[in-house]
Amino acid sequence: MSESSLRQRAARLRQAYAPHEHRPLGGYLAAMGTYAGVTAMIAGLVRATGRPVPERPATADVVLLAVATHKLSRLLSKDAVTSPLRAPFTRYDHPIGSGEVMEQVRDSGSPTRHAIGELLSCPFCLAVWVATGLTGGLVLAPRLTRLVATALTAVAASDFLQMGYAVAQQAAEGGHHRD
Repeated sequence: MSESSLRQRAARLRQAYAPHEHRPLGGYLAAMGTYAGVTAMIAGLVRATGRPVPERPATADVVLLAVATHKLSRLLSKDAVTSPLRAPFTRYDHPIGSGEVMEQVRDSGSPTRHAIGELLSCPFCLAVWVATGLTGGLVLAPRLTRLVATALTAVAASDFLQMGYAVAQQAAEGGHHRD
């Protein structure tokens, strides 16, 4: 099959998939290929180093990595301070509170740039990558990974405490009447 024929088939597929909306299928394929490559690299490192892979991860590790994945995914995808990492792929829209921002994906005609923008601005999408990295870290460098995950988990707990404190403070101020 010629390259031009392949391009025509891909264009027809994109049109059939989303006739009224631009969906960067080529960019998604590039992102999936990159993810598969990173995952294969982690698996290769595990094999090359001879690190044992647990048959069943400890429940405490699963909980620790779950909370750490949540926090690191939000930190990377929504935190105002990490916006320079996303800026080549997104455009600032507005603040959404608690030091987070909403951004829109830049659509400069590059399916790869669009897909990266979606990935970097979506904590749910980014969580797969973060969890994979943390899980690989748990096998390759368990002490360091647990330490980093513990710090991220402490920050996540602190976030919830800060939000709870703010809600309690607002309730106390709203319930206090001046005579």
